[in-house]
Amino acid sequence: MRALVPYEDWSVDPDLPAGLDVDVYDGGQPTVPVDDVEFYVLPYMAGPEPGRLIARLPALKVVQTLTAGVDDVRPLVPDGVTLCNARGVHDASTAELALALLLASQRGIPDFVRNQASGTWDNTQRASLADRRVLLVGYGGVGKAIEARLLPLEAEVTRMGSRAREDDRGTVYGIDSLYEQLPLHEIVVVSVPLSEQTAQLVDAKFLAAMPDGALLVNVARGPVADTDALLAETSSGRLRAALDVTDPEPLPAGHALWTTPGVLITPHVGGASSAMFPRMVRLIRKQIGLLLDGKEPVNVVLR
Repeated sequence: MRALVPYEDWSVDPDLPAGLDVDVYDGGQPTVPVDDVEFYVLPYMAGPEPGRLIARLPALKVVQTLTAGVDDVRPLVPDGVTLCNARGVHDASTAELALALLLASQRGIPDFVRNQASGTWDNTQRASLADRRVLLVGYGGVGKAIEARLLPLEAEVTRMGSRAREDDRGTVYGIDSLYEQLPLHEIVVVSVPLSEQTAQLVDAKFLAAMPDGALLVNVARGPVADTDALLAETSSGRLRAALDVTDPEPLPAGHALWTTPGVLITPHVGGASSAMFPRMVRLIRKQIGLLLDGKEPVNVVLR
């Protein structure tokens, strides 16, 4: 089997399994022949060129992304090729950032940073995370990782997935109860995948159902939220927002969201931490091992 993988230092064992050849592709023009590539791993966040390469791989059997979302890659995958995502790779990093955004917004860290530049001492009391009611909209790997970090900090967590179910912690609400739950929570964290069902999920109706002063944290995808509706609610001061993703993205320099009070923005760095690379390596190794053994790969999203 021939594999095309990103990053020369991805730490393949020196003794490669029998029957495996590995070449490296960093997102530019391939420097090796690609006619017999069967397993292709797209470089992380490398722009559109890696996706266009898919059409030039006639022997391709499996495409592996290094992102959990595959909305931009899915249309490029031809019939007969399996598409796998990186579910699990970014859970820890994204959950850490969600927690950081949440805590920074609650405790007023952006204000304190600005005050430090001017030497202003403002010790006004801020909202805590402890005792706050937090609604997790999206209860996949990222949602579960966020929950695991919230519970030790004494937040009251409500889980919401695509369907209602019970687990060892109690009820996971279905998305059909969204508008019953939104008014009951002071913090809403969105971590759903982008799909036809979730595009513009966070619209004017969604935001209007959140109580005054509530905080929206979006670590999903930018188009999950209606930017105009979000700007209307935050610029009025009724709601606050902490956003790792925006629509459009990158957010233009003059966009009003940058300067809206109560809005904290990070530039889509949820998965981009030192925790990402070793988890990427483990996933690639696992997929190669499964394919060499003639087994089904994990994280299949499209056959």
